[in-house]
Amino acid sequence: MLTLSRCRLPRTLRSWGVRAASEVTGSSESSGQRRYRDTVLLPHTDFPIRRGPGETASAELRLQEESNFLQLYNKQRAIKTKKEFILHDGPPYANGDPHVGHALNKILKDITNRFHVMRGYRVSYVPGWDCHGLPIELRALADMGEESESLSPMEIRTRARVFAEKAIEKQKASFIRWGIMADWDNAYCTFHKKYEAKQLDVFYKMHEKGHIYQDYRPVFWSPSTRTALAEAELEYNQQHVSRAVFVKFPLQKPPPKLASLIDGSTAISALVWTTQPWTIPANQAVCYMPDTAYSVVKCATTGELYILAADRVESTALSLGTKFEVISTFKGSDLEGGSCAHPTIPGRSSALLAANHVTMGKGTGLVHTAPAHGIEDYSVASHHKLPMDCLVDESGCFTSGAGADLEHKAVLEAGNDAVIQMLLATKNLIKEESYVHSYPYDWRTKKPLIIRASQQWFVNTANIKDKAQETLKKVKFVPASAASRMLEMLARRTYWCISRQRSWGVPIPVFYHKETREPLLSRHSVGHVIQLVEQHGSDVWWTHPIEELLPQSVLQQAGVTSNVLDFEPGRDVLDIWFDSGTSWASVLEDGDQRADVYMEGKDQLGGWFQSSLLTSVAARNKAPYKNVVVHGFTLSEKGEKMSKSVGNVVDPDVVINGGQVRICMFSLCNIFDFDSTHLLFCVLQLRNTLRFMLGNLSGFTPETDAVPGPEMYIIDQYMLHLLQDYASKVSEAYKSYEFGKVVRLLEALVTRDLSNFYFSIVKDRLYCEEERDPKRRSCQTVMAKALDIVVRSFAPILPHLAEEVFQYLPYKKESESVFLSGWITSHSMWKKPGLEEAVEAACSIRDVFLGAVPGKNAAEYALSVVIQPGLLFELMETLQAEETSSTSQLTELLMASQTTLVTELPVDLPADAIVLKGSFLINLEGGDICEEEMYKVVIQSCAKERCPRCRKYTSQSSLTPCPRCLDVIAGKWSH
Repeated sequence: MLTLSRCRLPRTLRSWGVRAASEVTGSSESSGQRRYRDTVLLPHTDFPIRRGPGETASAELRLQEESNFLQLYNKQRAIKTKKEFILHDGPPYANGDPHVGHALNKILKDITNRFHVMRGYRVSYVPGWDCHGLPIELRALADMGEESESLSPMEIRTRARVFAEKAIEKQKASFIRWGIMADWDNAYCTFHKKYEAKQLDVFYKMHEKGHIYQDYRPVFWSPSTRTALAEAELEYNQQHVSRAVFVKFPLQKPPPKLASLIDGSTAISALVWTTQPWTIPANQAVCYMPDTAYSVVKCATTGELYILAADRVESTALSLGTKFEVISTFKGSDLEGGSCAHPTIPGRSSALLAANHVTMGKGTGLVHTAPAHGIEDYSVASHHKLPMDCLVDESGCFTSGAGADLEHKAVLEAGNDAVIQMLLATKNLIKEESYVHSYPYDWRTKKPLIIRASQQWFVNTANIKDKAQETLKKVKFVPASAASRMLEMLARRTYWCISRQRSWGVPIPVFYHKETREPLLSRHSVGHVIQLVEQHGSDVWWTHPIEELLPQSVLQQAGVTSNVLDFEPGRDVLDIWFDSGTSWASVLEDGDQRADVYMEGKDQLGGWFQSSLLTSVAARNKAPYKNVVVHGFTLSEKGEKMSKSVGNVVDPDVVINGGQVRICMFSLCNIFDFDSTHLLFCVLQLRNTLRFMLGNLSGFTPETDAVPGPEMYIIDQYMLHLLQDYASKVSEAYKSYEFGKVVRLLEALVTRDLSNFYFSIVKDRLYCEEERDPKRRSCQTVMAKALDIVVRSFAPILPHLAEEVFQYLPYKKESESVFLSGWITSHSMWKKPGLEEAVEAACSIRDVFLGAVPGKNAAEYALSVVIQPGLLFELMETLQAEETSSTSQLTELLMASQTTLVTELPVDLPADAIVLKGSFLINLEGGDICEEEMYKVVIQSCAKERCPRCRKYTSQSSLTPCPRCLDVIAGKWSH
């Protein structure tokens, strides 16, 4: 059985109107052909098929002005409707030039907004910028070198603000140039006074509910930027090389349960492996897993005795290049009560403690524990009340508390080497090795981090995690798999460090007593600071004296009897994720309001999506969004994520000639990986198709000239059915945020259904019939509907092109902008029983015919279609009532010059006739009627001459038009 394929002709880009059966122009025209040229209705439109790079840029700017791009947002907001759609803009970072990542994100949002405007929604889209934080501070001070270290906080803040403002203006100009529809007059910035005040209000609400607290604990610390970082600000270097060491911790006090085993006559040590030798001076304990088996082994090389996990004996011996003899094996809990001598500090003990975080995947099964430098270590120390002193300063160097031999040495460099030398000196270093593993780096400086205990402010996510996860399950994610990933991230998150040791940010509104260092943070003190910030901005924290920041009256209201001069303002600022994560408080002003959509890249599952959720749930017990749409990254030619910090981002206005960013996003994949040649071809073919339809609608007015559905040609009705199917699918794709699918559907419709199928069939009817003939008007009715559907379907993606087409419509426009004229209108009446089967059966026959004459002009042949009486014959009769015709719908579909429809094979076939067989499966009434019927196609060369007007072989003489053309010409001449 043959299957239908509407893509019959080679997919090559041709100038519209060329190679039609009715083509009459060209240098090879005969005098007879030139005589009839003016009687042919060739397309006419001024719509350009292509533009040069410079022309595209200037044309788009002109279109933006003529189509009032900048006014569209306010106009649609003025429409009275109950249908409201809110897309809350995740703020891009104001620290650099616009790049393709911005283009992808902003254009995806704009597509969403424009689609909803066309569907009659009043769209709310307030653009914003993330303006505080270390990256901007670093960029603002980059050209100062060491001089920046002597700047005051206000000097740093001033420079950072100026830098951010310049970046915002540059990005904003590009976003507007790309045609992004937004409330540009009311954009939000995280350094705006109103925004900062709202943020501080959220901070206090969370503190009041017990979700924010201050604590001394280890956090991720960046020595390169001298500040704490949250997990969302880390990236992991999979090829980091550490100087790993095997270290002896000599047993000092034997565990009571092992007293009989250890007689004291032979030295015995706990064997530890660590990738961070610099943390050993801060060691307070050695941890073991209580339910795991441990062994005492004897080293074949040195004769020394070691304690390590039974499961790690063989692998450790192999790493050390020796063999171990197992002397005794016991349960880990038997180590309870023992202690070891510190390997570098004489007189200090390290207790043997049980801990559940000990693993057996690497190392010896005994874990060196430094409470100031490990998250799990801190938990053990808290439980056992161990000292947690940090011996490392903000720049990542040892303090004086580490001793003169280590003081001022960078722990990741000279300090690490110094500790290893100390281990050698005490003869407690067994082996050093290079170890390649994943290690956290500062996402901005690309330098390694350390874990360092310090006094910080935290969000206790454990308090709100359950509610956040419960709330998140009610949010729809696109793609759905993103929900699971975000839930997993939330499950792993135990706390969120929100304090930063920088100058450029919103201050944490806390006052410290100068002597006791007790923090003051009350409703009255924070409320007063919020009022000041609303009036002057957060600079007041550095510019106003303590008497104005904390008046005595406010101090009394807070129930504090001390003098205001006994206090000083804290100097930590809020994490930028808290900054941007509270944007809902400023943009979604109604306390009950939630955004319909948050739409950002997949990295925000651990960033803005999560910080927004946590702050919203903590402050108002609900998610800030109903839907979360997650898109991918833009990739470089090497397949790497484009990133400002990496330096491989590209300015879209440079990459894409003439600034055709919207066109560049035509494929809208989750990656920015496109073939520029194919891209040009697709855009050129789309313009070609639009130009063809515009040209053939010249002189047509839908209101007066459209043909009613039942009176149309069957193939025209069939095309309306295809357009209805396309409209339904493309609408659903937009609703599901599957914009890549929209483009694939559009490309299939334009190239397969319209250009290669329908247009190739109907050119004769369009060009050679009388202008007002119902057959021609029937085709123009489809053209008008196809043009309307195609333009509306791509308008959200390519708004400039859609508005341009609207300007070239040969009939009256419905509106000054395509976006205020509504979405695609569809009609179920376009589909009727038997219509598809009749056209697709004819296409099946045409497949057989064209397959037998590849590369030949189909109009040179006359066909006989032989079908036994039955359902298939009846379907073909709907396309051709008479036995033989050169003007029937069947002939048009087969693209031959003449078709004969018979029930028996002619007996007088010439010797050169080609007889082929085929079959078609008829499926009607939902499968109730399902029949496969056979047919034959007889192919013969036409006996008649080529018509000098329509180019079909239907004339008695090559100098005289065929009967159809003579009738049309007579009508023209009579007028």
